[in-house]
Amino acid sequence: LICLPLSALASSHEHHEQHTEAKESHEVALSPELMALLNQEMGLIQQGMMNLVPAIAAGEWHDAAEIGQKIKASFILKQKLTAAQKEELHRVLPEQFIEMDQDFHHSAGMLAHAAEMRNADVVNFYFYKMNAACVACHSKYAAQRFPGLAKGGATEGHHH
Repeated sequence: LICLPLSALASSHEHHEQHTEAKESHEVALSPELMALLNQEMGLIQQGMMNLVPAIAAGEWHDAAEIGQKIKASFILKQKLTAAQKEELHRVLPEQFIEMDQDFHHSAGMLAHAAEMRNADVVNFYFYKMNAACVACHSKYAAQRFPGLAKGGATEGHHH
């Protein structure tokens, strides 16, 4: 769930679990093939999120709805996974990761629906939810890849 730089703002409002430093890392070990598909998926989601910004700002509701639907449906993972890869995902990924992913894709669908209704406020709400979900997931499961979201990293330099 790759997100925009603005995501650091949202993360300051997230509640962080109190764990020892050893328990902070929730990195997930996937096979190289599955990791490549996941990275490809994340890149397409990032591009979709970035394309949503001008579409929403310009009131291009058809485009925003189309992007939201593509994100909801997953660009790659649901279409290209083999049965063995699906089994690996469900075996290796923590339940909370799967729940966070499902919530993210649900928000994308809700954004698409709001765009179809031309409701800018609701579209912006779901864009925010999607972006906040990126931050929450990356800080929990990919902090090594996104060191700015590691514990304390997102709030450094933030005024109180």
